Amino acid sequence: MKMASWSPSAPAARSQDAWDCLLPGPPSRSNGGSADCSPAGLLAYGAGSCVVVADPRSMQLVCVLPMPPSAAASAHASLAPFVTAVRWTPQSLLRDLSSYDDPSTSHLRLAVGDRQGRIAIWDLRSRQIILWLDLDAASSSATSTRLGIQDLCWIRSDSWLLAAIHGPSLLALWDAASGRCLWKYDASPEYLSCIRRDPFDSRHFCTLSLRGFLLSAIALGGGDGGDVSLQELRIAGMTDSSLDLQKLEKESSSGSASSSPPALALFPLFFARLCFSPIWRHILLITFPKELIVFDLHYGTTLSSSPLPRGCSKFMNLMPDPELDLLYCVHLDGKLSIWKRKEGEQLHVLCGVEELMPSIGTAIPTPAVLAINSCQSESSVQNIDLFCTDPSYTQALLSEECVPPKSSNKEMDIPLKTCLVSISDDGKIWNWLLTSDKVKEPAPVNGSCPPSTKPRFMEPELPIKISLMGQLHLLSSTLTTLAVPSPSLTATLARGGNNPAPAVPLIALGTQSGTIDIVDVSASAVTVSFSVHSNAIRGLRWLGNSRLVSFSYGQVNEKGGGYTNKLVVTCLRSGLNRPFRLLQKPERAPIRALRASSSGRYLLILFRDAPVEVWAMTKNPIMLRSLALPFTVLEWTLPSAPRPIQNGSSKEISASKELTSNANASTNALSTDAKTTSSETPVDDVSESFAFALVNGALGVFEVHGRRIRDFRPKWPSTSFASSDGLITAMAYRLPHVVMGDRLGNIRWWDVTTGLSSSFNTHREGIRRIKFSPVVPGDNSRGRIAVLFYDNTFSIFDLDSSDPLANALLQPQSPGTLVLELDWLTIRSDRNEPLVLCIAGADSSLRLIEVNIHNAKSSSGTKSRVLKERFRPIPLCLPILFPTAHALALRTILQLGVKPSWFNLNSATTDILPFHIPETDTASPRDLRSFMIESVLPSVGDAVVPELLLKVLEPYRKEGCILDDERVRLYASLANKGSAARFAFAAAIFGEVSEAMFWLQLPHALCHMLERSANKSQQGVPKPSISESESALLNRIASREKSAGMVTSEAVKYGQLNMMAFKQEDLWGNANERISWHAKLDGEEAIQKRVHELVSVGNLEAAVSLLLSTPPEGSQFYPNALRAVALSSAVSRSLHELAVKVVAANMVRTDKSLSGTHLLCAVGRYQESCSQLQDAGCWTDAATLAATHLRGADYSRVLQRWADYVLRSEHNIWRALILYVAAGALAEALTALRNARQPDTAAMFMLACHEIYTQISSESQTSVEAFASADENQSFRLPSRNLEAEDLKAVSEFYGEYQRRLVHLCMDATPSFD
Repeated sequence: MKMASWSPSAPAARSQDAWDCLLPGPPSRSNGGSADCSPAGLLAYGAGSCVVVADPRSMQLVCVLPMPPSAAASAHASLAPFVTAVRWTPQSLLRDLSSYDDPSTSHLRLAVGDRQGRIAIWDLRSRQIILWLDLDAASSSATSTRLGIQDLCWIRSDSWLLAAIHGPSLLALWDAASGRCLWKYDASPEYLSCIRRDPFDSRHFCTLSLRGFLLSAIALGGGDGGDVSLQELRIAGMTDSSLDLQKLEKESSSGSASSSPPALALFPLFFARLCFSPIWRHILLITFPKELIVFDLHYGTTLSSSPLPRGCSKFMNLMPDPELDLLYCVHLDGKLSIWKRKEGEQLHVLCGVEELMPSIGTAIPTPAVLAINSCQSESSVQNIDLFCTDPSYTQALLSEECVPPKSSNKEMDIPLKTCLVSISDDGKIWNWLLTSDKVKEPAPVNGSCPPSTKPRFMEPELPIKISLMGQLHLLSSTLTTLAVPSPSLTATLARGGNNPAPAVPLIALGTQSGTIDIVDVSASAVTVSFSVHSNAIRGLRWLGNSRLVSFSYGQVNEKGGGYTNKLVVTCLRSGLNRPFRLLQKPERAPIRALRASSSGRYLLILFRDAPVEVWAMTKNPIMLRSLALPFTVLEWTLPSAPRPIQNGSSKEISASKELTSNANASTNALSTDAKTTSSETPVDDVSESFAFALVNGALGVFEVHGRRIRDFRPKWPSTSFASSDGLITAMAYRLPHVVMGDRLGNIRWWDVTTGLSSSFNTHREGIRRIKFSPVVPGDNSRGRIAVLFYDNTFSIFDLDSSDPLANALLQPQSPGTLVLELDWLTIRSDRNEPLVLCIAGADSSLRLIEVNIHNAKSSSGTKSRVLKERFRPIPLCLPILFPTAHALALRTILQLGVKPSWFNLNSATTDILPFHIPETDTASPRDLRSFMIESVLPSVGDAVVPELLLKVLEPYRKEGCILDDERVRLYASLANKGSAARFAFAAAIFGEVSEAMFWLQLPHALCHMLERSANKSQQGVPKPSISESESALLNRIASREKSAGMVTSEAVKYGQLNMMAFKQEDLWGNANERISWHAKLDGEEAIQKRVHELVSVGNLEAAVSLLLSTPPEGSQFYPNALRAVALSSAVSRSLHELAVKVVAANMVRTDKSLSGTHLLCAVGRYQESCSQLQDAGCWTDAATLAATHLRGADYSRVLQRWADYVLRSEHNIWRALILYVAAGALAEALTALRNARQPDTAAMFMLACHEIYTQISSESQTSVEAFASADENQSFRLPSRNLEAEDLKAVSEFYGEYQRRLVHLCMDATPSFD
């Protein structure tokens, strides 16, 4: 994150080339495990009052977003704004260039909720809050209860809505564009725990409570009032967890539902979590502390309940694998349990337990795992790698037919690669990779469709290995102190010699856990951490630039009491910790502070009510003297400040001579020098001095020369510094100035060479710390100081100005931030460089604040500015963070096909990268057209645009921040696998998973469409007679049981592609798999739904048996008997058929169980039955019934109507497109893309269909009817009769206009590399 410049004469403005401003403190239980991974792979999690955004692939910090304080913070001072929920928007990269810069439609929006009940919508690109959502904002009562945020979830209706849990039991739906609350639901006395969105229907979401209450809701058209459909359910099978919750409620003093804190604050160690299965629709996976439950939303019942395994800690969270039927559960003790679904059931069995916190190299006690997330973007890229690089993906498309594969004994091995990211409370982010040797998948036989239609299942004995791929180390614990190195010219290197030690861009931080974190400000990261003390570090100082001295103390509880003081010197180069001043017995007084000289040669140890000790910090530290004076403050002199150039250097030389001549005598307290000196130590000619103040207000300066301490007699101030005004509490000393602050807020400064002095009152509380800013040659002021007050605020004053108080800079950068410690960063070497102030906040964050002070006397012309560039160990390859125009340019280039050699930065990398293309070496560096892959596809859009876009992306290519090596290799492996593969890759890179799945399924959909066209002649055959229908029905019934098991293991499709299912065997196989899950369910409603499933798959024999099992006293006995007779009897004549249709229509009108559709099935009216099911909203059941009984155009009509519903109601354009293609409605698909304002996708869709259809038709031995726009000479060949030449021309022209507009926007945008 970039820092804001700070000037007294200009408003704060954010600079893209300024310093990074924030390192967050570690997360805690108070953050509620808030973490989320965006579709593009960005990780965001709550840490204190900040949101940390990181890149899990490169393990680098992207930025930190601090939550500002609430306007009502004074009334609720006890509520710190802890971040308790974060959620990325599912919004994809906007292709509508007319409103691409609107923050309200940005794909980088992040919703953040805090403990004060506020929700902030952040725009990651601008690092600004674009909208506030607050239920309490309109309340006029200052004592109104603030409902903290428990969880957040984005919902898609007509627009993107945000569902939020406020407090313990309030569910609200917000309009993310206007900030208006659309709908509320009070679930009292429940404790709502989490909320999740359905991956199959983005309007649908579920909310779970700690007591097992489940609320299923669907936002119907904006969410106003009654436009939210609700279903209240209760989870069964959580007996043990219910007992634990009752105990916690009794123990908690605020256990009533009327209290304002959310569940995470009331019961921080009691977790109830749910997630939707990404493979099976209507299936919820739920964990309570001691149970793992599978719940069926369609049946409203629990399918299975698994107890907590013996030896495992309580459940904390769960995640489904996006591809395999695996479930990952996180436990409170930091372990990860892996569960596999038992084949044929919705029951999960434990197949492995892994450690998320290695026992080697971790602190004691072991840090706790707070959150874990899976990277869906990695899974989508793995999908592309799996399906596009497999030879059968392209070979199967060239076959004559695409038929369901036969069973085969041949198997091919597919590796399991799942990326998980865990977050621990010691400030570390862990990147894990789960792998297995192989996953069995039936291999395709010759002439079969691509492998996406076959299952992937784990072997029962398959071992799963977890590997740590990377770690990002941020601040490890609560900060207690801060130290910045400021070595003078007398500081020498630790290796010895008299070479001066240069300033280093390092900051040392002491923590509550006893560790020292070393922060490299140029990289904005913790470079190393030392575990030094067992207690909190109370003080920390640099000794030069490579050693640190720190102290801690602990109180002795034994007889006699006292304190155990511990002093340690830490060497940064060797990592060794060497304690000194070791005592056998406890001391009477604890150490109060440490003061190290700027050279690092001397150290003052201040005790509470005990003499001050002076130490020489040699290899083996030696105590020089003990000063028994009542000191209040002591400060060493800083390196001398150079005089302004116009004043010359003579005054500085004379001043130093005067200091040397005046150092002749000593006070009575120091009348005798130390006699216990070592003769082996050489005499040191360099002297250093420190200033002090006594309890009675007396001031003084001592000089340490070698081993002697003597009084330095300065020129006393002309005015008296009496102590009646207040005790001196802070001091800073840089020759020739001594600055002092007292507990009344007065600041005095005194020139020790001239005796001049002055003072003013800050009108603030007492002063705790004063720090001189670093001065370089050419500076106009040498008296700029930072002052820290006892109220944890700070200000900056310029003592060289005529009125320091009037020109003071207060604290505008971090409002509401309490400051524990501050110091200046000392690596400034030019006067044009900004001053940087280091601040350790009370929220355990480290902030760097840039201070630019513009002098009115300076020249009005522009000054060259020396910038400190941020260092990254590897480039941050996140195209999603590019300016929107540049991101769209990269997406276009990847779609059109750029040669992999374009990503090569120099010739050195081409030797190790296998995707180097030699022919591009001979091309001119300015001839960028040679980098584009030559294509035989019809031209679409403007042919000049790709070269212009490559020029725009050239700065990113030179920086190497477009794609990392792994993804470049993946792109190189599929660049020549066809346009659909490139389109899927481009979509996955930008986190558009649904679009990537669409491109992967497009060849299969076109294959299915051509198969229907080839069998069109069979549709004209008259319907079989009744006797033939009877024979077919009996054959189907007899063979159903035999084939059910085979289809379950072969036709079911796993992974994210499952929601794109359209083939008859896939839909029928999915439905057949579900039947076995519900075999043991009883009750009238469950029986009705089971009968419906059996009729849908054509298993009439089992349906009749189930209907006849209805007891006579049941309310459904007569309807069930009627259906049983109709289904088991032979098909009657036309009069009987008409009567059944009338009865069915009446039953549909009055019976919610849709019994009439079963009667229609009994008389063979499957098309009408599907229409009635679709009218009733049973779209999946209608598709299953059609897949079982309908063929050709009848089946296509069902798919096309389903696609219309998915597009208009569920707002899932990619799933609708694949259904349109499977139904042969390419014109409707193009219309949907045009209405969605995606001209690039429409053009790429035409190219992909042309390429796939051309490949299939060129290799086919039988002619297939096709439409080539208007005649055979047209460039596009598309398998549809509904497309006109004007439609194709309009798509191309629209795409060309889009390209030209994009080029103009790219030229106007400035490249951004971070």
